[in-house]
Amino acid sequence: MGSNSDHSQEDILKSADSTAWFRSYLHGGTSSLISTLTTIITFPLYKTVFRQQLHNTLVRQAVAQLLKEGPVKLYRGVAPPLLMRSLNGTLLFGLQDTFLQQLSLCSLDPLPRNAIPALAGFGAGLVEALLFTPFERVQNVLQNSRNDNRLPTLRSILLKLASRPLASGYYTAFLPILVRNALGSSLYFGLKDPMSKNLRAYGCSPVVASFMAGVFNSMVISLPLYPLSVLVANMQAQVEGGDRGVKTSWQRLWAARQHRLVFLYRGGFLVILRSCVTWGITTAIYDQLERHSR
Repeated sequence: MGSNSDHSQEDILKSADSTAWFRSYLHGGTSSLISTLTTIITFPLYKTVFRQQLHNTLVRQAVAQLLKEGPVKLYRGVAPPLLMRSLNGTLLFGLQDTFLQQLSLCSLDPLPRNAIPALAGFGAGLVEALLFTPFERVQNVLQNSRNDNRLPTLRSILLKLASRPLASGYYTAFLPILVRNALGSSLYFGLKDPMSKNLRAYGCSPVVASFMAGVFNSMVISLPLYPLSVLVANMQAQVEGGDRGVKTSWQRLWAARQHRLVFLYRGGFLVILRSCVTWGITTAIYDQLERHSR
């Protein structure tokens, strides 16, 4: 009887763990799906920033380019980020929680307990980079107007990239994306809960605390990692020449920006604004769903 009871308790615990993991994937996907509304609304903003990253132009020049191309082409390239955003939240939150559960069972004595969520986030960021680099590659090719004549459709881009080796096709700029996503996810999950708890301690409501934690996180992450996003955009926007290494691409980019950091950060404030809105909403929705499920 005792043995059967023990087995029964183990089965219940396993079932509860599985339910908790599934819940994290579901809540991550739901929060990201809802926040895709901000992706649609702010896509022209994102495209303006992309043109600044690619051509080192001022805001008014990038806007003039988009106006000249017309409203029909304004949303060219929106499909990959919409799909990526929905899947991204599902996997990012779900994988982080899965890794967190596994790491909590391991003996990690040298590590502070508060570092485990950051470590789990680091692992989730690695997987995210592996899965979503092709989406980002297609998105950046679509958004570059210089590809419009030679590669007018999504199908033509997919076929062209598939014909090339992975390193210069779908997985161009994989290394900087890997570094950016792993560090970004680690910072996000490492800071999110402690920041939210501190804000609640100062009298903020749970929803406001989660939103502000997401906003502050996005600022902390976007500022230092923004140059990597500029490098990725420049490496991925061209279909030809995608076989240049990271070092060569960085040297060309730095020379094109006249060796000045201020030119490298052109459009950076728009990225931070967009990121603040998106991650603030995503964090608030996810945390609220988690609180209700508990």
